[in-house]
Amino acid sequence: MISSSALFICTLIFIFFLPMQGAAAFNQLPDNPNIVIEVLRLKVPSSYRKAWLNAEQATWGPWLSKQNGFLGRDLFWDSKNEEATLMIRWASRKDWKSISQFELDDLQERFETSARNETGLLKGNPFPLQFQGEFLPQ
Repeated sequence: MISSSALFICTLIFIFFLPMQGAAAFNQLPDNPNIVIEVLRLKVPSSYRKAWLNAEQATWGPWLSKQNGFLGRDLFWDSKNEEATLMIRWASRKDWKSISQFELDDLQERFETSARNETGLLKGNPFPLQFQGEFLPQ
């Protein structure tokens, strides 16, 4: 198991070596000291990459766009490690954390149902969470 500090360093390296297109998204952050970036890393096998994107677009994408303080998100996929990294930008940590756990659990269940339908898997989460954290722009 990778230590949290090693994972953090790897994530920072990932950010600094993003393609210019991806890096440009972070340069467009509003000048707001309260902004926070939620970071999620999921296991996404190559054979299910499109299924993952479809499930994201059917569930989290539309829901997030309606949330107070949501500024946008970027989805990245690492083909070597077969992992996805999601960076979700929030106007403030308060906006992000004001969402009820019940609502998040309900949406996660809808995402997993959609993902199972897309992949043909009968149970469980086809794209398990590997890491969850947050970054503050400097």
